[in-house]
Amino acid sequence: MSQPIIVDARGHRCPTPSLKLQKAMADAAPGVRFVLLATDAMARIDVPFMMSQKNGRLVEIQDIDGVLHLTVESGPATPDARTD
Repeated sequence: MSQPIIVDARGHRCPTPSLKLQKAMADAAPGVRFVLLATDAMARIDVPFMMSQKNGRLVEIQDIDGVLHLTVESGPATPDARTD
């Protein structure tokens, strides 16, 4: 397995960490891992919710010296919603 892609959002407040992660994951193939580094405690709530909405998977949350390390995995692409 390749190294995860690091998304550094330390020092940013909600919703910026989740938005940075979403942008990084935009064109990722299924199964690619990302590690979001965040100092805003709201990332503990925002990222799992985002993963549930984007068919991704939260792998792990670690708090290392006041920095959250949220490891996520991209899921399969979802078809765009149709508006017929």
